[in-house]
Amino acid sequence: MDKVIIAQNLSLSYKEFETIISKANFSIDAGSFVFITGASGSGKSTLLKAFYGAIEPKQGQLSVGGIKMNRISTSKLNFLRRHIGIVFQDYKLIKEWTIEKNVMLPLIISGYTGDVGGAQVQKLLGHVKLIHQAGKYPPELSGGEQQRVAMARALAHNPILILADEPTGNLDEYSASVIWSLLEGANAQLKTTVVVVTHHIPEGLNVPYLHYHIDAGNINEIA
Repeated sequence: MDKVIIAQNLSLSYKEFETIISKANFSIDAGSFVFITGASGSGKSTLLKAFYGAIEPKQGQLSVGGIKMNRISTSKLNFLRRHIGIVFQDYKLIKEWTIEKNVMLPLIISGYTGDVGGAQVQKLLGHVKLIHQAGKYPPELSGGEQQRVAMARALAHNPILILADEPTGNLDEYSASVIWSLLEGANAQLKTTVVVVTHHIPEGLNVPYLHYHIDAGNINEIA
């Protein structure tokens, strides 16, 4: 697959007469690392939601992973989400589940056995430096630790695409460095396509990246 995301004259909105993204045309190659920036309220998170089917195109066409997002069926959306990893700014961990089980969630959905899933979870918790927290619950962890758990969960099923919404916006320096290292590693070593919505592109990244900026509903590539 050459293009993971293709937008053609894409418009997005929540209300009938309000356009947030207007007639956007862009594409994202498989294996790319992409930043999407813009002021608060510019539509960054809205665009990301369209990529995982939380909002449908108002006009135009959007394709993600070869699947058309216009009036997408529930079965196709579920199939797509089994191949996407999502990192939310507010973590979205299940508070009643242990850290280990939270990371295993995508594997449970994909039907992996306990032994295979357990080995993968242990490896990922090692990557995010949280093996010692495996039996605890999300409220017992700091915000930075919870986001590292969310990052491990996003990587658990070896997705073709990772979508991250301000993944380090509220984190301490150490947790932020772990998150960026994992995103870089997934992109460089596994060729996973990474799309990050952020206010600020970090310095010192070790992977080449593309930069799209949203302004007044328009999406422009920044050289």
